[in-house]
Amino acid sequence: MGLKYQENVTIPFDMCDVQHEIKLPAFISYCLGVSGRQSESVGRSDVFIFEEFGLIWVVTDYELNIHRLPTYNETITIVTEAIAYNKFFCHRMFYIYDENGNLLLDILCYFVLIDFETRKVAPVPEVLIEPFQSEQVKKLPRAPKYHELDAPIVQEFSVRYFDLDMNGHVNNSKYLEWMYESLGYDFLLCHVPKKIQLKYIKEVAPTSQVSSRLVTTALHSQHEIVVEGHIHAQATIEWRKRDDAR
Repeated sequence: MGLKYQENVTIPFDMCDVQHEIKLPAFISYCLGVSGRQSESVGRSDVFIFEEFGLIWVVTDYELNIHRLPTYNETITIVTEAIAYNKFFCHRMFYIYDENGNLLLDILCYFVLIDFETRKVAPVPEVLIEPFQSEQVKKLPRAPKYHELDAPIVQEFSVRYFDLDMNGHVNNSKYLEWMYESLGYDFLLCHVPKKIQLKYIKEVAPTSQVSSRLVTTALHSQHEIVVEGHIHAQATIEWRKRDDAR
């Protein structure tokens, strides 16, 4: 197990949706900020990694298990640890607890390092990982496999200026936003996610026209983010109906 780091946060108004629950895309980005602050605390900030190695962290996959979404003005604790790594992949966990210590959700992130210039995956330097006390393993559990969608519903989006991150590509949270949007207001009003598996394949560049593709079966949805015929992200989401939904 890795070195643990935690922060408390009271959920603000602008992080919540019409149900007074956190917006998951924004919350995932916030959690990445928490891991970034841990990295800074042990002398392994993004600036250090770039200046010393010419590398940047990239998330390749997320797996979320959701028992309950935090709500407006609720104070929660976010605990994170870099749990394991091998030559190319790193796994980091986030655990989110309420004030009584109940686990609300957990997030498993898959990270790789890429060379900023070549955009190719680079081996993980042990000196970089050492302060996190992560376990070095030969093999890590693989992310789930996805299948291309057959006859999906398609919704189009244009990449906007504020969709971009500091690297000039679409922020990771935006992919999940586009997937949510394809489900529509009425569905999202009556359903809550139980499990999300999300894979990033390729960055989306500025000025792109994005297709959010969707196939639904009962309480499951399958998603693709496609640009010019190429898949850039895939996901499956398991939903539950809200107790008060009609």
